[in-house]
Amino acid sequence: MSAFEHLLHGFGIASQWSNLLVAAIGAFIGTLVGMLPGLGPINGVAILLPLAYAMKLPPETALILLAAVYMGCEYGGRISSILLNVPGDAGAIMTAIDGYPMARKGLAGVALSISAWSSFVGSVIATLGLVIFAPVLADWAVAFGPAEYCALMIFAIACLAGMVGDKPVRTLLAALIGLTLATVGVDANSGVYRFTFDNVHLSDGIQFIVVVIGFFSVSELMLMLEQHTETGQQLVKNTGRMMFNAREAAQTWWCTVRSSVIGFFVGVLPGAGATIASAITYMTEKRIYGSNGTFGHGDIRGVAAPEAANNASATGSFVPMLTLGVPGSGTTAVMMGALTLYNITPGPMLFTQQPDIVWGLIASLFIGNVMLLVLNIPLVNLFARALSTPMWMLVPAIAAISAIGVYAVHATTFDLVLMTVLGVFGYILRKMDFPMSALILGFVLGEMLEQNLRRALSISNGDVAVLWSSPISAGLLLASGTMLIAPFLVRRLRGARRQVA
Repeated sequence: MSAFEHLLHGFGIASQWSNLLVAAIGAFIGTLVGMLPGLGPINGVAILLPLAYAMKLPPETALILLAAVYMGCEYGGRISSILLNVPGDAGAIMTAIDGYPMARKGLAGVALSISAWSSFVGSVIATLGLVIFAPVLADWAVAFGPAEYCALMIFAIACLAGMVGDKPVRTLLAALIGLTLATVGVDANSGVYRFTFDNVHLSDGIQFIVVVIGFFSVSELMLMLEQHTETGQQLVKNTGRMMFNAREAAQTWWCTVRSSVIGFFVGVLPGAGATIASAITYMTEKRIYGSNGTFGHGDIRGVAAPEAANNASATGSFVPMLTLGVPGSGTTAVMMGALTLYNITPGPMLFTQQPDIVWGLIASLFIGNVMLLVLNIPLVNLFARALSTPMWMLVPAIAAISAIGVYAVHATTFDLVLMTVLGVFGYILRKMDFPMSALILGFVLGEMLEQNLRRALSISNGDVAVLWSSPISAGLLLASGTMLIAPFLVRRLRGARRQVA
């Protein structure tokens, strides 16, 4: 069957009334979760995962629900960025740079509507890319062995350090902290207890949801409380029109398409994510328009570009998850956990062994994005009123939801204490400008990196040359070195040019 025939089969699955209902519910919940500062897509999906499993949903329906929540969070993150200058998640940080100034000018409705449209375009273009490239990458992925997977993990970590540009050392250190946390627990091969400090609760390692909610949600709440002022919580009123016009749509069209393509390919890179994609596209558009733009002062293209990119990146992150069994982002790592609950192993054989799950998910992305576009534009006023919730109600509510999500995993208070400790540690790291996205992906990739490294060395009887013996692994390691060295070379070249000038 061709990709088109597979996609038609997927639409038959996704258009079942139960899956349509689940997608609509997930899209709405995701939008609400995304617009609440401190939660974001990782927490939204992590909190709903136990619920989806407890309801005994079929695996394709559970995955459609989680994917709809993921997409909805990417849409919803822009709302608080534009109205309150408080990003709903890390991917919406760049949106606030021009979105909030637009709201201050009375163009909040325009900013919200153009961001919804750009998100829709970015997701659709990326989903088309998923249809076209995922099966090709799945065939190529069959050639991956333990050494190639090990090189791929190293490349993902190097991408994080190399692509942020201005703080590669902090990013690499954050990833190494995540890798260190992944070593806590009993060694699967030797049975040795590592970094457990004789605490039985740590023998199984640190749970993923504890790390996620601690470093993201708890640390974000602490930052919110620190930065809170009375004037900072005044909702920006919509004094102008609620919809963008044809001129503004034409002005942002090529910017949106360009950012969607860039965002998709950044999302395909394991570990890159929406934060990096939105930053790259924002700076790209700023360079392209130069003096013709008003970036940083309410330029509508400064809203369209990062919104298209972060949604395209989110969709692109499904490619490595489905084809390689490698999480393209922290959120897809949670969704991989959903597949393992159903004893389904993501990877190259998933397309042949579980086509209903793969193509039903891909088709649901098209349907879910239409739902989100229809949902987001008419309900802008409702979402704005919800964000006028006072801080004294908002912070305890987010804290309670986070605590419930952690406690529901093992029903132990130790996880709550550990969540708080990690949250304080995350707050300190964020004050020192360490990126949390690098840390969490280092944690996610750590276990897989160790397992594949040991498998490769076992196959070669301890010969480390196996790690670069194949063209794929050698190419990935070479690319990793380039990603690590490139930022330093660029700085040296810039410094040399300034001295010459």
